[in-house]
Amino acid sequence: MPLTEEAALRAYAKMMNTLNAECLEPLLAEDFTYESQHVFQPLESKQAFLDYIRPKLITIKQAKATVFAEMGTVAAYGKNQPCVILAQNDKANLVGLVLAKVDGERLKRIDLCIVPPPQAAKRSGEYPT
Repeated sequence: MPLTEEAALRAYAKMMNTLNAECLEPLLAEDFTYESQHVFQPLESKQAFLDYIRPKLITIKQAKATVFAEMGTVAAYGKNQPCVILAQNDKANLVGLVLAKVDGERLKRIDLCIVPPPQAAKRSGEYPT
C-alpha cells in the first residue's frame, strides 16, 4: 500500500506532538532527506535524521517547551498540498511549515519551511497524537 504525503505528515505531527520519533521511524526511507530553511546542510540519511531528531525531542521535553503540530494544507510550489503547521508555546505562535515527499511505501523527504510562511496555510484544528 503506497504511503501518502498526508499519512507521512500525520506521523511527523504525531512525533512532534508526543515528542517521540517511534511513529515516524518505520516510514523513513534509508536515503531520507531532511532539509530546513534554518539549517545550511541537509541531513541525507534515515540514521542522520534520527541522530538529529531524537536529542532534539529530548531537549524540548526537558525544557518543558510546548510544540503544536497541526495538520493543514497550503498552496505552494504549483500545487495545493498537505502540510504540518508548527507553533511554539501557543497555537497562535506559528513558526514553520513542514512539507513531505513520499515514494511508494516510504517517506523520502521532509522540508521545514519558513517560505511559504505558516500563516499562508489553511489550518484544520487537528493535532495528531
